[in-house]
Amino acid sequence: MGDVWSAGDAYEGYIGRWSRPVAEAFLRWLDVTAGRRWLDVGCGTGALTETVLTAADPERVVGVDPSEGFLAHARERIGGDARATFQVGDARSLPVPDQGFDAVVSGLALNFVPGPRPAVAEFVRVTAPGGVVAAYVWDYAEGMAILRCFWDAATALDQAAAELDEARRFTDCRPEPLARLWTDAGLGDVAVQAIEVPTVFSGFDDYWRPFLGGQGPAPGYVMSLDEEHRRALRELLRARLPLRPDGSIPLTAKAWAVRGRSEAQ
Repeated sequence: MGDVWSAGDAYEGYIGRWSRPVAEAFLRWLDVTAGRRWLDVGCGTGALTETVLTAADPERVVGVDPSEGFLAHARERIGGDARATFQVGDARSLPVPDQGFDAVVSGLALNFVPGPRPAVAEFVRVTAPGGVVAAYVWDYAEGMAILRCFWDAATALDQAAAELDEARRFTDCRPEPLARLWTDAGLGDVAVQAIEVPTVFSGFDDYWRPFLGGQGPAPGYVMSLDEEHRRALRELLRARLPLRPDGSIPLTAKAWAVRGRSEAQ
């Protein structure tokens, strides 16, 4: 079962709505000065690009993503801000010149690139000397409760679901592998930081409905089930998720962020 990333509205309801608070914390941690040239690799629906525009006062931002559907959503999201442009492209072969950017960033995308090392090498290639290269990914193993709760329930009903669990698929989404990936790429001053944000759902439907959108591994799995098995998964999740007296579901989402500085001359 392949990962589907094409419908921006469906992705926003699923994971995209939680991307912005993580992006805000990520940019505060990077602390890049104003007037810089930014590249957002795997920009998706534009959450990180939009946050760079509003919080980092850039000279310009270029967003690159392989999904035309996501880029259409990003362009609509950004509106007429002339500082932002978007291009279709692969993280492993970026359609931009050498050393053209002061900050090269990637949010919630690196683990979906087959073999991240060529992608990070590309990040380094397009970063100006002294520039920042940084990314963040979800802590699928423990800290991304939205998905951890989902896959634990799915696996309880269907052992085959374990093969699709991002915690098993994306073992590099941990501090040590991320730091090693950045260091091996020749970046200096490498640091890793946890970013955790609240993800409170207004009720069970608010949690469950996005899994019916088919965007990403977990929703793709849900839509592959017949109605009987989908109903069983829904009811098991309903029974397991924490519930406040007002019916809301309080969860948290943790990401791991990594940064380094280009030492290329």
